[in-house]
Order: sequence, then structure tokens, then C-alpha cells
Amino acid sequence: MSSRRLIRFSRRFERGSVRGWVLDVGPRFFLLALVSDRLWLDGFECFRVRDVRNLSTDQYGEFVAAALKKRRVSRPKKPRVNLASIEKLLISAGQVFPLVAIHREEIRPSACRIGRVLDIKRGRVSLLEINPDATWDDAPFEYRLGEITCVSFGGQYEDALHLVGGDPKV
Repeated sequence: MSSRRLIRFSRRFERGSVRGWVLDVGPRFFLLALVSDRLWLDGFECFRVRDVRNLSTDQYGEFVAAALKKRRVSRPKKPRVNLASIEKLLISAGQVFPLVAIHREEIRPSACRIGRVLDIKRGRVSLLEINPDATWDDAPFEYRLGEITCVSFGGQYEDALHLVGGDPKV
């Protein structure tokens, strides 16, 4: 993180690798400014530290940084997200971003849930979900905090959902 270099790593839940800048590190999760394979910024992801494999400086980091610079895209500043605990991470991300995606890859490897964080009680997060057609569910769902392996927000897909679906009618 202090070197401000692009990193690349793999995770036990994914086949490929992930690339980006580490913006913050907490006791269980770290915050990454995600750089897509198409060399654009694509929001932020918070990964569990224990799931990271093969962490290294991106061997093509200089090329990626040069391409982003020519596109007038710079390393983003750290958003006001608190990594002290999963509870604080979800609450703070929900205050800064209109939609938050939670991944429970040990339960459902290829699925994520996207929505508005409503509350956290008794080890569960209450999430009012937005569907892939940008329609909001009528009632929230609850998910166990201990099952969450990754939290993402501010990405192009989440932004598109919010652009079309707007804010939920509470």
C-alpha cells in the first residue's frame, strides 16, 4: 500500500487474478481500487485478507498506469469506508455509496447480492436488494456477516443499476 504500486493477486474463489491499488488495510479486510482487464477503474472491493493468494506487484503495472494516465484516469482517493470490522465496513460503505454488493463465495460462489444496507443486528446485515433488471424488492433479506467474503461498491455495474433503478421507495 505504501509503495502505491499496482498489485495483482489471486483468490481461492476465482480462476483469474485481481488487479488494483490497495487503499487501506483492516484487521480482516483490505480496500482495493479495482482496475478492470479493460484498463479502467471499476469501483472498490474489500477482500478478506485470508483469501488472498500469490500477491505480487503487477508485472505490467507501468503499462497499466501509463494507459490510465493517457485516459486521464488517476489512482482514486480512499473513500470514507471504515475497515475496523465487517459491521463498520458495511455501514460506512452504505453511507457513501447508494448500492453495496456482498459476496458469500463459500455459500454461492458465482452470485452476489446488491442493494441498500438497511441495518445490522445480531450478526446479520439487512439488505434491500435491487434486481438485475433494476427493480427493487419489496422487503429486505438478511445475510450472516460471517458468510461475507467480499464487499464491493462504486463499480460500473452498481452505478448502472442505480442509474436505472434509482433509490428504493421506502
